[in-house]
Amino acid sequence: QANPAPPVGPILGANGVNIAEFCKQFNDKTSDKEPGMPIPCIITVYTDRSFDFIMKLPPVSYYIKKALKLKSGSKKPGRDFVGTISKEQVKQIAESKMPDLNCSTIESAMNIVAGQCRSMGVKVEE
Repeated sequence: QANPAPPVGPILGANGVNIAEFCKQFNDKTSDKEPGMPIPCIITVYTDRSFDFIMKLPPVSYYIKKALKLKSGSKKPGRDFVGTISKEQVKQIAESKMPDLNCSTIESAMNIVAGQCRSMGVKVEE
């Protein structure tokens, strides 16, 4: 749910973008998404102050927290663990995030997801 409040408003306003129009278009495109889901965007602003944007998939950490029903990762990753994730869950996350990841095989995508799990203090089942 985009709104003109920081951080979106000041950044777009400084570049001369109509903030209300951006919020309207973004909210229309994301109306089918789960409320509160973080959706990264790449916004291109043209010299005539028009714009377009490309929406990406939510971050891997969002999918991990959702799969394990966590509020946050470990404060001391590597020492304290907040949960355990199965290989199957890692594969599902890797498949859904594959278009945004810089890899060509599902195995390499699973390695990226597993690395993110470890950095959040989540054990990956073997």
